[in-house]
Amino acid sequence: MGSLTIGIVMAVVTLALLLTGIPIAFALGLVSVGSILLFLDITTFNMVAEFVYGSLNNFSLLAIPLFIFMGGIFARSRASSDLFETAYLWTGKVPGGLAISSVVSSALFAALSGSSPATAAAIGKVAIPQMKKRGYSNSISTGAVVAGGTLGILIPPSVTLILYGIAVEESIGQLFVAGVIPGILVVLLFCLWIYVATLLERRKAGVQSAAAVEKSESESTVSKDGDDITPSGFSWKQRFVSLLYVLPFLLLIVGVLASLYLGIATPSEAAAFGAVLALLMVIVVYRSMTWKKLMNLLLESTKESTMVLLIIAFSALIGTTMSYLHIPQDLATYITSLDMSKWLVLIIINLFLIMLGFFIPPAAIILMTTPILFPIITGLGFDPIWFGIVMTLNMEMGLITPPVGLNIFVVKGIAPDIPTNDIIRGSIPYVGLLAIGIVILTIFPSLVTWLPNLLF
Repeated sequence: MGSLTIGIVMAVVTLALLLTGIPIAFALGLVSVGSILLFLDITTFNMVAEFVYGSLNNFSLLAIPLFIFMGGIFARSRASSDLFETAYLWTGKVPGGLAISSVVSSALFAALSGSSPATAAAIGKVAIPQMKKRGYSNSISTGAVVAGGTLGILIPPSVTLILYGIAVEESIGQLFVAGVIPGILVVLLFCLWIYVATLLERRKAGVQSAAAVEKSESESTVSKDGDDITPSGFSWKQRFVSLLYVLPFLLLIVGVLASLYLGIATPSEAAAFGAVLALLMVIVVYRSMTWKKLMNLLLESTKESTMVLLIIAFSALIGTTMSYLHIPQDLATYITSLDMSKWLVLIIINLFLIMLGFFIPPAAIILMTTPILFPIITGLGFDPIWFGIVMTLNMEMGLITPPVGLNIFVVKGIAPDIPTNDIIRGSIPYVGLLAIGIVILTIFPSLVTWLPNLLF
């Protein structure tokens, strides 16, 4: 049996196991061990434990649980309320201002958490009730939160970019920097769509109703308890004073990323620095961290980190197994030998990643496919840093598309009274916007590579 045929068999069996509901890590482990026993020798099987241990024996992986812990700290504080309030004060007069402020505050929170579900949950708990009170449709209110949450894996620090950097042995610092401009681009695309969609809904509802909504929004702001909308003006003084509430978070973001970009700290050290400062900030500023909350937070962070690390371990095992079987090498040689444009190959790869995103979470996709795709991408002359960002935008699509779209279910848990169909309907346009983002980054790759080349 040829290597490519074996690869197809492994892919089909893996997908079949995943569809049964078995945990991703165990599905990958079973396929790896079965492939070793069937297609390799017993000597390779005796090295399975060494492969698994070696995949986790990497100091850079320490950044993952630390960033997860840091995101959990802010998710359990008033940080999301303060971010949302500040964003609303600056965008509230724009049609769809509450939904736009949800996206902007998600972008800021993403820089604190590095996790998409955490971002969607933290912002959604504050934003969705406010949008419902102000008469926003279910699709616009939930779509903004679902899509805004995806920024958690694009805007640095990003757990997904850490995994990609480790998998392809590229600088995590460069990947973080490379995500900044695309992150801003995606935020602008999302906000533009909200603006257009709001105008279209208002036109459909009638000019008089639209004017009433606009007047109501322009005379309101978020109260300090984060639970209600109270009448207030939109003075410049209010706007600048509101920045004081998010200044500590911005300083934390700058401190963590600066320590990484200036070469003062490794990604793991920067994550540790950020986690400790975040904990101290919540204790001092919000005075809301109790010993019981801290223990629960540590337990939840440990569970989530363990899940991710198990996926890393068994993804590395299946990657090593495929390498021993020469599957990635032969596939790369076959594709590069075809009389096919490299852009057509890139389109096929993107479609392949989007389809995987329908069923598998981002971390697993990156770790499963990178050993196969990386030789193809580099063989075709694409920049690996650039491809990492494009791949991340593909992963964002998977987070908002059924049947597994994780952010959809996160928002459904926050707003159980909103029908799932409305959430999906509100999320689908953002899939197209992310596709537009990929096209823009493909036409103008310097949007990704310029900043890393400048700083590094």
